Amino acid sequence: MNIKVIGQSIPNLPWQDRKPGSNEIIWRYTENPIISWNPFKAAARVYNSAVVSVDGKFKGVFRCDYKNGRPHLHVGFSDDGIHWKFNEDPIVWKDKLGNSWQPSYAYDPRVVKIEDTYYVTWCTDDHGATLGVGMTKDFENFTRLENATVPFNRNGVLFPRKINGQFVMLNRPSDSGHTPFGDIFLSHSNDMEYWGKHRHVMGKGGSGWWQGTKIGAGPAPIETSEGWLMFYHGVSGTCNGFVYSFGAALLDLDEPWKVLLRTRDYLLTPEEDYETRGFVPNVCFPCAALADADTNRICIYYGASDTYSALAFTTVENVMDELKKNSEVF
Repeated sequence: MNIKVIGQSIPNLPWQDRKPGSNEIIWRYTENPIISWNPFKAAARVYNSAVVSVDGKFKGVFRCDYKNGRPHLHVGFSDDGIHWKFNEDPIVWKDKLGNSWQPSYAYDPRVVKIEDTYYVTWCTDDHGATLGVGMTKDFENFTRLENATVPFNRNGVLFPRKINGQFVMLNRPSDSGHTPFGDIFLSHSNDMEYWGKHRHVMGKGGSGWWQGTKIGAGPAPIETSEGWLMFYHGVSGTCNGFVYSFGAALLDLDEPWKVLLRTRDYLLTPEEDYETRGFVPNVCFPCAALADADTNRICIYYGASDTYSALAFTTVENVMDELKKNSEVF
């Protein structure tokens, strides 16, 4: 298979080889979870967070649930992408004029570098859950931009470059309850302020049940020579509540609302104790993926049971082989 990652070289990408004899498409880091309960004074739990490689080290924007239950965003730093230190204070957001513009809550961030700027998207509050947008160049000073949508919307995920001259963001409109609607759309913007030209990307459902209740984009899509590789979460409703698993899809490079391939079966589902037991059990929620252009290796950061941060690994070849063998586009 001649498919290649198009993007950044990350020679120190966090990595662990698949166990000999294993046929897992995505495999877990054996030292999971990498972030456990109460990692610093203010935070009870850190999970569903975003990581990028910067100058040979790693930085991220992390969802930190405080001990009063309300989530906020903090910056984290790591030399190896596995062991993390956090700023004790939350991100201070200011508008373009330098005025304070703090969200009342903030959770499930994604971070992507487009040209010379790191853009952050997250779920924020504006009379209901909507998509906050901000930017930074140094992970010290953060500028908040206008919200991308009206309520109710979640899982705002930017593509890592402009497509046909425009910013493109995946999103998942929903109702005011626990998010039925549940399909992935995308929207375009010329300036990261006004969003339009909306397109439906893909819906919940399929022949199986693992993504029958709702779906949502996970990490920023990975550009490859055959299309955009997108990991996404799928949710099933059981008699004991929701179960969050994740799969993958391949989107057209120039018209990314067109789905070329999509996994019929999930690639990772809650099985380990840290995924099945916690504040919200039975959750595997991918929010960041680092891909090394030299090796096609992929490291996925995911939240486990709304309590822990965990790592999983794969390669572009492994995922693409599964997509081509067991695709179901509907």
